[in-house]
Amino acid sequence: MSDLKNVLFVCTGNTCRSPMAEGLFRKAVQERKDYQVSSAGVAASKGAPCNPETAALLNKRGAMLENFTSRSVTETMLTAATHVFAMTHGHLQTLEARFPQHADKFYLVCEFVEIPNEGIGTDVPDPIGLGRGAYEEVGEMFGLAIPAIIAYIDQTWK
Repeated sequence: MSDLKNVLFVCTGNTCRSPMAEGLFRKAVQERKDYQVSSAGVAASKGAPCNPETAALLNKRGAMLENFTSRSVTETMLTAATHVFAMTHGHLQTLEARFPQHADKFYLVCEFVEIPNEGIGTDVPDPIGLGRGAYEEVGEMFGLAIPAIIAYIDQTWK
């Protein structure tokens, strides 16, 4: 089996949260060759660009995604993934219902970190239509969650 850790982030439309998580996670592991990172949505239209607010946040943090387009979660993606991180309990339930054979790979983004005033295992809220502040809040959640995700994967990998 390969040493490559293939991480997939999943939200609804694959234009806001999951691309943001993908970009920030890629930046966090940019010096490491043992990670591959991507994103998808449980109800995504194929080929949409990431949301402008997400793009602005990623650009500001030096984590821009090049040539990004949205896509829906597929069996092929899940077979290739070693870890799948869903934004919400609802996304997790959808993945488990559609792809029960991959349930052992499914986690919540905030499963391994306590978010202030929210707790452990909280949902990452959908910022669409709520302005830049909402995207910044989601970015801050990822800032807390991503190091915990990396630590979990590194500590439990093989």
